[in-house]
Amino acid sequence: MRAHEAVWPARLPSHISPPVTSLWMNLAISAMRYPNKPALVYMGKVWSYEDLRNAAETFASSLRGLGVQAGDRVILNMQNCPQLVIAHFAILRLDAVVVPVNPMNKAEELKHYIIDPDARVAVTTADLAPELAQASNALPSEQQLQHLVVTQFSDVFDAQALTSADLPDAWRSWLLPLRDLPKLDAGQSHAWQALMAQGRAADLPPVQAGSEDLAILPYTSGTTGLPKGCMHTHGTIMHNAMAAGLWVNGTPENVTLCVVPMFHITGMVSVMHASIFIGASLVIMPRWDRDVAGQLISKWRVTHWTNIPTMVIDLLGSPNLSAYDLSSLVNIGGGGAAMPEAVAQRLLDQFGLRYIEGYGLTETAAPSHTNPPDAPKKQCLGIPILSVASRIVDPETLVELPQGESGEIVISGPQVFKGYWKRPDATASAFFERDGLRFFRSGDMGRIDEEGYFFMTDRLKRMINASGFKVWPAEVEALMFRHPAIQEACIISTRDAYRGESVKAVVVLRQDRKGQVSEQDIIDWCRDNMAVYKMPRVVSFVDALPKSGSGKVMWRALQEAEMAATSEAPH
Repeated sequence: MRAHEAVWPARLPSHISPPVTSLWMNLAISAMRYPNKPALVYMGKVWSYEDLRNAAETFASSLRGLGVQAGDRVILNMQNCPQLVIAHFAILRLDAVVVPVNPMNKAEELKHYIIDPDARVAVTTADLAPELAQASNALPSEQQLQHLVVTQFSDVFDAQALTSADLPDAWRSWLLPLRDLPKLDAGQSHAWQALMAQGRAADLPPVQAGSEDLAILPYTSGTTGLPKGCMHTHGTIMHNAMAAGLWVNGTPENVTLCVVPMFHITGMVSVMHASIFIGASLVIMPRWDRDVAGQLISKWRVTHWTNIPTMVIDLLGSPNLSAYDLSSLVNIGGGGAAMPEAVAQRLLDQFGLRYIEGYGLTETAAPSHTNPPDAPKKQCLGIPILSVASRIVDPETLVELPQGESGEIVISGPQVFKGYWKRPDATASAFFERDGLRFFRSGDMGRIDEEGYFFMTDRLKRMINASGFKVWPAEVEALMFRHPAIQEACIISTRDAYRGESVKAVVVLRQDRKGQVSEQDIIDWCRDNMAVYKMPRVVSFVDALPKSGSGKVMWRALQEAEMAATSEAPH
């Protein structure tokens, strides 16, 4: 018996048997059961389940007309909007594979997401389309995109009918303008509305994919090299779509605020797929705004809200907080960063809400651990969820360690990915077998307390956590080396009162460029060439980086010096 069994949520089994059908069937079945029930709410407009299924099948027909077949990888590069959900399920309807891409990525980064999965078709919003086109056009012709489907945000709402509660002034210049379609050197750009007008759902072949077929290929970075694709099947995602709902006593009456990004594994699986699996309603926010969130929770009687702690901190700090009715909320939680204890206590005291923290990775289809809703611990990863076995092992010997000792968190369960795309070497080093189970090595260090709860203690992997966004220094350094004035760069984390951690670059300039380039110049260049969450917020120039005897940059020494300096600084 594992220690956490004593705190296991009442009435929940320890293991579940998820459906072996395609993820598409979750939408199809919910549309059959609840045709008129709200599936999506966005900018004041409601899509019923029947509306959503019909739109997804229409778009699937259009994608098929562009040549998309079973097994093809299709890029989906969008912020939260109904088109993302429609396109995601349309790709699955064709037994094809969704390649979700972070919309913050710039052209230089996007090249990899075209080349690595051998993608020939991409779907994006008009504000992001130029970056994708630029990335594609810079590649050899045989690797370029053949089709780029571009949607205007206003394709799915009536701009004239919007109120300030739906569309704050800060979003107008982003959501309302109609933008031209970019040109592809080796292919064609298509307007979303034109394709939707051509699609014929009746022409679609039957769904063939089963639980072992590839469904989603999200990318994750690491200590070295370019991001790696995580091979998730219909079965790995299906498990957590089902488990996430069960864990929070989910019912079709759930109304979920969807503001965590659906390109990310948490928003995609724990919010979008989990809601559609049970026939719940998704209230979609394209990006974070505390007052829009307060208004939406009040208006639509939101019951469930998955977030990152900085969102809660921001909402509670709104001068308009007293005007919002948050009484409908019954479950609130998230992960990516620890919730400050004082904020968690205020949630409990003022709203009667326990903040439920969880833990998971792209490789585990979001949660592998989460806190029991009735017995959560603060700043804690929780306990292994349904069907999951997890251990703490010595990272050198892989021997299981006793309770209380710090070691590497390893995970075995049906939601664990099948391996890294085209990377058998990385796959082999990420897994080991023990007691008849295949364990994934998380790279995170943790410990287990006497009740079986897991706590993070450190990271084996070199990673920065900025407001829940994972920043991999090796990836940022590789991009920075493209700057003509930079000879060397080392990325470390620095303390940030709001984000928890921010990115700092320690830079050696080329001899002939010293005095000609400022810290701000470097920051501005980074903003233009990489996703904004990756870019350094602080740049420090040095004459040389510390090196080991083998010539490797001693990043840990720089990191420890930074932590010592910021801990001594006045707060």
